[in-house]
This record gives sequence, C-alpha cells and structure tokens, in this order.
Amino acid sequence: MRIATIGAGKMARALGAKWVEAGHEVYIGARRPAEGSRVGTEIGARGGTIDDGLPDAEVVLLAVPGRTAPVVAQGAAARGSLDGKIVIDCTNALGYDAFTAPPDSFVLATTAVAEAVAEAVPSTRVVKAFNILAAEVWTTPTRQFDGQDTLVPVCGNDKNAVRLVSGLVADAGAQAIRAGDLARARYAEATAAFVMGLWFAGHDARAMLPPLDAMTGAD
Repeated sequence: MRIATIGAGKMARALGAKWVEAGHEVYIGARRPAEGSRVGTEIGARGGTIDDGLPDAEVVLLAVPGRTAPVVAQGAAARGSLDGKIVIDCTNALGYDAFTAPPDSFVLATTAVAEAVAEAVPSTRVVKAFNILAAEVWTTPTRQFDGQDTLVPVCGNDKNAVRLVSGLVADAGAQAIRAGDLARARYAEATAAFVMGLWFAGHDARAMLPPLDAMTGAD
C-alpha cells in the first residue's frame, strides 16, 4: 500500500518505520523538504515536500499538531491532492497551556479534532487512530505489555476505511478495536489528554482500568 504522511515528526517516523517493515511504500512529507528526505532515508522510505507525496498515496497519515490539523488538511485538499483518500488523524489538539503542573497537565484546545478535519476535507474518508499511545510505544521491539496486546481504538464512518486502517494497526504490531463512528473520536481525544496528565503525574493509568473479567465477574 502507498502511504504518505503530512508531517515528519515522531509519530510519522515511528509509524512510517513500522509500515516500511511490513512492506508498504511510505513517503514522509514535510514543510521543509530536507527534513522529509532525512526522515524518509532513516526509515527506508522516500521523503520530501508534502505535495510531492500525496498524489500517489492511497492513505495519508495526518501527523501535525492537532490545533493546526484541520487547516493543514484543508490546504492540501485545496491543492487537489486529497480527494478520495483515506486520512488517518492521529493528532491531539493540546492547548498551549497544556504543560502545567500535574495532575492538571494537558488540556484540549478543541474537543473534536477528527470531526473538524472531516468537515474541512469532505472529499476524504477520515479515520481516527493512533492518538492515545505516544510515539515511543511504536519504537519498542514489541507492542505487547504484561502479556496483553496493545489495543488501538479506531473511529470512522466508512466501514472499508476503518477495515483498512485496522490492518495498518496490525501491521504496526498492535490490535485495532472498532470504537464507533467518527463522532466518538472526541472521546478518544479526551482520553488521551486525561491519561497523559496521569502519566506525567507519575501514575500508571492501567491501574484505574482493571482486567475485563474483574469488571464482569467472570471466573
């Protein structure tokens, strides 16, 4: 599959590397072409400008600051390079004052980034995924912790797009879970901000979510 990124930061690099390993053709697009080329070379992909990578892509990873994601996507769409494509929104729109003292760290500048992206680029199929886990998780040798596969919520209105993105989650070494339509992506975004605040306060967020059998009373 041909995958292009809008952005050359940690998420684009980490996921791009996993998809290259899985046999996909990846292009790293950046505002600064030299940065896109550098990151692309480092992970075994091509890279350069954003616009050069989009025309041939089947899937586009939107990996920019969440506050700017709708505007950036709209700009790419205005140049005719996003029509009909699947856009994976992995962003979180953290507020400018997000990095305050824990546990009040990480607030959202907007509560529905994925929906705003979909509204900005109606000619695309937007899928929310990969926003809760930090980029560093994707650079570790495995996505299994304490014997459990890492789960990635996937939200979207187009079933075929959700199915395809779920396959890309598997190719990155995790397990996708269908988490509802795109309107529910706002809950994934809020979860990310809340959990980040706990992590930076030194708490293990897993401890507030007991195993399923404990919640259901299963033996």
